[in-house]
Formats: sequence, structure tokens, C-alpha cells
Amino acid sequence: MGVTEHETGGRRRWWVLPVVCAAQLLVVLDGTIVNIALPSAQRELGLTDASRHWAITAYALAFGGLLLIGGRVSGALGHRRAFAVGLAGFAVASALGGLAADPVALFAARAGQGVFAALLAPAGLALLTTTFTGTRERGRALGVFAGVGAAGSAVGLVAGGLLAEHAGWRWCLYVNVSVALLALLGTALVPADRPSGRRGRLDVAGAVLSAAGFGAVVLACAEAGPRGWGSPVVLGPLAGGALLLAAFAAVEVRAADPLLPVRVLRHRARCGALLAITLVFVAMFGFYLFMSYYAQDVLGCTPVQAGLVLIVNALAAVVGSTVAGRLHGRVPPAALVLPGLLAAAAGTAVLTRLPPQGVDVLWSHLLPALVLTGLGLGCVLPPTAALATSAVRPEDTGAASATYHAVQQLGAALGTALLNTVAAGAAGTHLAAHPDAAPVEAQVHGYTTALTAATAILLAAVLVTAPLIASRGRGTVPAAR
Repeated sequence: MGVTEHETGGRRRWWVLPVVCAAQLLVVLDGTIVNIALPSAQRELGLTDASRHWAITAYALAFGGLLLIGGRVSGALGHRRAFAVGLAGFAVASALGGLAADPVALFAARAGQGVFAALLAPAGLALLTTTFTGTRERGRALGVFAGVGAAGSAVGLVAGGLLAEHAGWRWCLYVNVSVALLALLGTALVPADRPSGRRGRLDVAGAVLSAAGFGAVVLACAEAGPRGWGSPVVLGPLAGGALLLAAFAAVEVRAADPLLPVRVLRHRARCGALLAITLVFVAMFGFYLFMSYYAQDVLGCTPVQAGLVLIVNALAAVVGSTVAGRLHGRVPPAALVLPGLLAAAAGTAVLTRLPPQGVDVLWSHLLPALVLTGLGLGCVLPPTAALATSAVRPEDTGAASATYHAVQQLGAALGTALLNTVAAGAAGTHLAAHPDAAPVEAQVHGYTTALTAATAILLAAVLVTAPLIASRGRGTVPAAR
């Protein structure tokens, strides 16, 4: 059974929100905080240029590959218990990473963080959706949760830069320990829930296929940047991952107790929400990448200054998610998601006109783009999270939450790799056509071409998700049968 009104009644249940948001900050922040500290870690531990990316890829592989399994474990253990286990494991893995004496220890610790994040993320979202059952209060809770998630990447860049510069790269991992332990103490105030009752035989085939399939696709995307999409090291995992995921889908249809029940995906609005958030992450992670490059390579910002530029986007996302959370239940989800997608598309479109000189672009290009994309992302996150996780059976809450996080991870990995490839190809073509052009001119041409693709992806998201999420309802989908 899920959390009852009696169990979650009173003010005590509002402690769930800050505790879950602290965990959400950990999961999102760790996707970027280590990026800034990586050069220092490389020098101290002797990482090679060819292997250093594993400090990032190990986390992404474990996190993305194990999310669906984490959702199942969360339901079986009970979401609060799984949440506590995830926090404790994440703290231990972070401490071990900070103590790493060689590259293998660092990579293993980062993979450990990803393993426990795969349990922590779906358990946290499931706790929110089972605790806040009223339409208005769920909207407010998801608005705050989404705002923290949207701001986490920019906060990670700033925090990583400051810690690496003033305390050392190891503190980019140690800082997780204190946050995780505080959140772990806070779980004592979280109302107890009950395990879902799904105690049948573990869907071993589904677990193996999903972990291997998601992991292979994430690995292919991570390798596409340095090697190119035509490399066998990319094509092999990509094709293998696609086949494994197809096999996973076939197994789940026939499994008696599937890892991802097909009924979770049968509702049009829920599928629309998952599709929308996937495409948003494809476009937005490319946007973040090029904003960081442009700020550092063209404007001459330090990593910390580049992170501070992105804070504008984070603040706009917090505003957008707060407004969307308050409007949840008062307007249909499509009235938030579709304008949010259009606002984000307008923001990326502004940057398609970036000049190569980087003169007077702050007010004319960067700030409008950062505000529009932030507001758009903030408007999309809360209603899609609500659509993805509402009106499912109690035993399916973990699976629905895990699926929502899994498609975000796939979108982020694909967007970073795909748009980076577009940018590199466009820059090369520009230099070939204009041999006398300055390298920075070709570089910016690559960015603007990739951002044009990001704009097209967001506009396509409007067209394909509008008929799926458009309904007379106001924030819910029919219950799964």
C-alpha cells in the first residue's frame, strides 16, 4: 500500500520536501561538480587524457543503467528505507572518492555514487508523490523539487570551481558527505511508508537487459564526442544497446512480475510527458555545454565565472517551476508544458545569432536566452513529473519515478553527444569553406548551428507532445489498470 493520509497527516510530512530536495541536489549537482575539478584530479592522480572521462562516464553509466532496478528495489523495500540506503551509500562512495589514491579508485567511487543515485532518485520522487496526494500541494512540492533540480547543474559548476580553487578537488566529493548525512538525519522526520508488496521473483532478465541496454547507449553517447559517431567504439555499443532495449521491451510484455510494467506506459498523457522531458534534456544539455564553452573560450571567463553566468538560468528555472507548481491543478498540464517548450525554443533561437567577437552580447543575447530557457525548463519540469507519476498503482510508483529519471539521463547523454557532434562538424565545414576565417569564428559558427538544431528539437517536442498531453483534465491521468 502507499502512504495513507493518516500516516502523512499534519505538518510532519512537509519535512519530506527539504529532505528529498537535498537528495535531488546531490544527484544533479554531481553531474557537473566533478567536471570543473577534473583537471586538478588528473594532475594529482596521473589520469591520462584518454581515461579521464571515466570520472564522468562511470557515474553516468551506473546511474542511467540501474535506474529501473532502483525503482523496483525502492518499491520492494519501501521508499523511505530505500531513500535512506541510497543516501548512506552515496555518502560512503563520495568519501571513498575523496580519498582516492589512484585513477581506478576514483572511477570505482564514481560508479558507486551512480549505483546509489539510481536508488536515491526514484525513491525520492516516489516519496514526494505518495506523500503529497492533494492536487495543489503536490503541485507546490513538485515545483520546489523541479526548481532544485533545474538549478543543481549551475550550482555544481560554481561550487566545483570554488572548491577546486580554494580547498582542492577532493572537496568536490567530500562536500556530498555532509549534505547526504544531513538528509539522512532528516529521514527520521519523514513519515513511514510501507513496501509495495511486490515480493514476487525478481525479473532477472529484465534487470540485466535494462542495465546493459541503458548502459550501452550512455557509453556510446559518451564516446561519440571524442571519437565521432562513425567509430566502431560508438556504433557497437549504440547498436547493441538498441537491441538490448528492444529485447527488454519484449521480455517485459511477457514477464509475470516485470521490472517496468507495461501498464505504466499505456497512458497517452504519461507517454507524452516522458517524450517531452526527454527532448527537453536533449536540447538543454547541449545548450548548457555551448554556453559554458562560449563563456570561457570566447568571452574569456573562468570556470567559476561561467558558472555564475548560468546561475541566471537557474534562478529563472526556479521562478518558472514555482509558478508552474502553483498553477498545477488549476490549468491543464498542456497549458504549462507547451508554452514552456516554446519559451525554451525562443531562448535557444536567440543564441543562433551569436557574433564571433563576443562584444556586447550579455544584454542582447546571453541574458534573454538564459532567462527564456530557464523559465521554459521550469514550466516543463513540474507538470511532466506529475503526469509521469500520478494515478499509477502504489506498487508501480517506484517504476514510474525511475522511468522519469531514466529518460532524463538518456536525453542528457544523447543531447551532449549529438549536438557536440553537430557543432564540431559545422565548425570543420566552415573552416574548409573559409580557409582565412579565424578559429573562433568557426567555433562560434559550430555553436550556432548546434543551437539551431536544439531549437528545432524543442519545436518538434511541441508538435509531437501536444496531441498526447492535451486533455480536459487538470494535472492527472487516468489510473492504471
